[in-house]
Amino acid sequence: MTVHFVGAGPGAADLLTVRAVRLLEGADVVVYAGTYLDDEVLSHCREGVRLVDTQDLDLDRITAELVDAHAAGLAVVRLCSGDPSLYSAVHEQARRLDAHGVPWDVTPGVPAYAAAAAVLGAELTVPEVVQSVVLTRTQARSTAMPQGESLAAFAATGATLALHLAITRTRALAAELAASYGEDCPVAVVAHASQPREVVLRGTLGDIADQVEAAGLRQAAVILVGRALAEDVRGSESYLYDAARDRSAKRG
Repeated sequence: MTVHFVGAGPGAADLLTVRAVRLLEGADVVVYAGTYLDDEVLSHCREGVRLVDTQDLDLDRITAELVDAHAAGLAVVRLCSGDPSLYSAVHEQARRLDAHGVPWDVTPGVPAYAAAAAVLGAELTVPEVVQSVVLTRTQARSTAMPQGESLAAFAATGATLALHLAITRTRALAAELAASYGEDCPVAVVAHASQPREVVLRGTLGDIADQVEAAGLRQAAVILVGRALAEDVRGSESYLYDAARDRSAKRG
């Protein structure tokens, strides 16, 4: 049987893809990240499914669950928070599955930064304001960042930053980023986007740390930084939809 890595999205049960729901409905075993998912997500699973919460499991124990399910001929889903392409450890798990000769595939999900932007009603790329988004994290009690991927280097571009796994370092990060963006730069923090316990904070690099600490946020939050997040942001009109653009040319 193929092991299916499935993006669970930001946590809401109705933000899974149709494919993800079908895979959950047909699964005999679901290995999931309980820290980040709303319980309602698991309502898509059929009665009698074996549920394995990975909160207290290391990568080898998680892999053992997947390999054992495959060996038993069971349909297994590895449910990842957000989208598997970001901070999901899919690479490490897939490498281990390859070593065991276990086939696998990936079903994408709604990433946390996109869910956060949706909650805010924000477009992260506004013409002539910002046209790039940097998805990154910082190093605390985590894997070292590669050389050249410093926060200061990314900030120097002026791109919209989407910071993952960084909420406990908000004060230090805000001070570091203010050197490039200015203390008045808009910031938004969204925790548990799309879930009943959702928290939304809006402010600037100068005051966001006070808000985060007052709210007691410790995990499952995305920090968005950049001028595109200003509630009154005004950019130019998109060329694609500009009324003055010549649309007479035939498509080849």
